[in-house]
Amino acid sequence: MAGSLTEEVPESEESVDWGYEEGVEWGLIFPDANGEYQSPINLNSREAKYDPLLLEVRLSPNYVVCRDCEIINDGHSVQILLKTKSMLVGGPLPRGHEFELHNVRFHWGRENQRGSEHTVNFKAFPMELHLIHWNATMYHSIDEAVGKKNGIAIIALFVQIGKEHSGLKAVTEILQDIQYKGNSKTIPCFNPNTLLPDPLLRDYWVYEGSLTVPPCSEGVTWILFRYPLTQFWVQQDEMLELHDWIIF
Repeated sequence: MAGSLTEEVPESEESVDWGYEEGVEWGLIFPDANGEYQSPINLNSREAKYDPLLLEVRLSPNYVVCRDCEIINDGHSVQILLKTKSMLVGGPLPRGHEFELHNVRFHWGRENQRGSEHTVNFKAFPMELHLIHWNATMYHSIDEAVGKKNGIAIIALFVQIGKEHSGLKAVTEILQDIQYKGNSKTIPCFNPNTLLPDPLLRDYWVYEGSLTVPPCSEGVTWILFRYPLTQFWVQQDEMLELHDWIIF
């Protein structure tokens, strides 16, 4: 696996502290956050335009099973670092370019009703997953690809409350073991394909944006699947809340 991209931040900016506290202005520390194509956004389904060109070359995730993957609490979210070489091609991506899957990140909040970063028609979802890829055809590492044209592609999946999802179970089962910043654990077997929706559900939105955390670099192609996954949530007073156990 080439590159590091700890917390999606290049090495030169990893030491800069940041958070989600009210009044914190990322743009004062990270100039890219002042750009015109910043993420996340609200997706207005009525304003979305159908693009038949996206069907000419189908979006094709060529993911392979990862053995002994590391899942870590990085102080802001939970992420799985992939050791195997899984690629993404087609769809809105440049023809002939391969994007390598680097990691999977999970975003959720204090309340069941709101945890996603993006919203659809101003509706939030309990959780949002990001499968983060970098352009291995144009660049040598993910750090080199960040902030560059066609450098990063992120598949986003919304998660709704419902029947327990088998692909997410591998992660939720060990959350209690990584309650503090810097904690990590090894997953014996993780298959990124289990996070994807049914192949027949091909509807997705595409837009050009940025990383959703500092340095908020642009040049990111966002691919957001319309149909959410489902995951079981227990009662609020019993559930493991992100902001309660991720220690900064």
